[in-house]
Amino acid sequence: MSRLQPRTSRKEKDPGGAKIGRYLLSLLFVAIATILSELVIRKFSPTNLIMIYMLVVVVSAIYLGRGPAILSALTGVLAFDYFFVPPIYTFTVADSEYLLSFAGFLLLGLTISYLTAEVQAKAQSAQRREAETAALYALSRDLTIADDIKTIYTALSTHIQQTLKCEVDIYIPENEKLPENHHIQGSIDDSEFTMLSNWVLQNQQPAGKGSNHFPAVEATYLPMITSLRTIGVLVLKPKDPLDQLTAEQLRLLEAFASQAAFAIEHVQLAEQSRQIQLLQATEKMQDALLNSISHDLRTPLVSITGALSTLDEQDASLDDETRQELVETAREEADRLNRLVGNLLQMTRLEAGAIRVVLEPADIEDLIGSAIGQVEDRLAERDIQIMIPPDLPMVPLDFVLIVHALGNLLDNALKYSPESSPIEIEARQLGQEVQISILDRGVGIPPDDLAHIFDKFYRVRHPEQVTGTGLGLAISKGIVEAHGGRIWATNRPAGGTMITIALLLGTNEDQ
Repeated sequence: MSRLQPRTSRKEKDPGGAKIGRYLLSLLFVAIATILSELVIRKFSPTNLIMIYMLVVVVSAIYLGRGPAILSALTGVLAFDYFFVPPIYTFTVADSEYLLSFAGFLLLGLTISYLTAEVQAKAQSAQRREAETAALYALSRDLTIADDIKTIYTALSTHIQQTLKCEVDIYIPENEKLPENHHIQGSIDDSEFTMLSNWVLQNQQPAGKGSNHFPAVEATYLPMITSLRTIGVLVLKPKDPLDQLTAEQLRLLEAFASQAAFAIEHVQLAEQSRQIQLLQATEKMQDALLNSISHDLRTPLVSITGALSTLDEQDASLDDETRQELVETAREEADRLNRLVGNLLQMTRLEAGAIRVVLEPADIEDLIGSAIGQVEDRLAERDIQIMIPPDLPMVPLDFVLIVHALGNLLDNALKYSPESSPIEIEARQLGQEVQISILDRGVGIPPDDLAHIFDKFYRVRHPEQVTGTGLGLAISKGIVEAHGGRIWATNRPAGGTMITIALLLGTNEDQ
């Protein structure tokens, strides 16, 4: 990006010595024109030599400015009169017609110097506007792709420092997303920084150096205003305390501040929109979860209450078989309710990080036997087929937690497979892992659900009579991953599901 050159007057831009040098250079041009005229005077009439001096006026106006051009016009008239108008070497004019030539030359020289200076000023103004437009476009391009306040600050700071030699800071109330080392308060009194920043926020007007408010301070404070509010304050401190911001520079910085303000507002509104969407999604999910959990918890309670009420109200009319069935129903529903509440508590402990995994060497055969014991009352006539190689090594694991995880996998297999179908349990060593698989001959898992069955509260919706909160597999996944292991599910080619957990063989350590 081209560096923006501040518009300054000749007086501001040039020191005194340079200014005198331009006037001396214009006199040198007149002297050169006189020498050149002396060389060609024999071939041209004196009045034609005026064009040489006119050329000097034009060159002075273009390269030296209006003042030197006027000086060259005046000295050119005097030099032409002294050296080339009879009587020569005097300022006396013998022919009065030359007076008209002098007046015309002087008037034309002054007009040319004025017009040339105006054209040059307009050209410089056009160049400044082009540089400003390029700077604004470059900043706008970088702000368009910025997706956080830190990136916006970096882009704004970079472009301002490319344009001006100054330190840059942004004051945004209640914002902590800027780089820790971005502040320039180290070179500005903290109380001054806070006071002026808050004043600019409240009054929406510039303050500090170069403004009408608090001009004695070293830094310049510009409000970052959008159509809705004042987002923050852009703070600039020149590296050279003697530097003064021109009106054009202030206007450009105000445009920078405005663009950055709209970018910050866009980021803030986008973040608020994301938070609102997240909150709405969370509330919607919470409502669905509460409804699901309430239904799953209420169902066994209703069954228990119904069985106990029947026993209480019609005890005398019930035969022993019916009474026993009611008691069994109440017990089964109580066990079911206990499992549901236990799963909820276990998931809460997992998410809170309250479960401590203690690894100790364990025998896989004992592990599987204990897991089967957890669901033994629901096995009925199920055929459980266990395949464990005799040379399977001991595995470091938390026995109680892995038994709970395997119990959930067996419970899932029992619920999603026909009562007459077998359940298979396989264990094997592959490399540095011991894998344990639970296989059934049930309905399988739809391909779209395979990636989600280990999510909390996620349930495959078939068969419809299957009940539960959808926490069993999520808990098993949490326990296995807490051991540093893996868990996954696949469909069996001949129908059914296989869920596998893989545990690492390693040293005996507490996690």
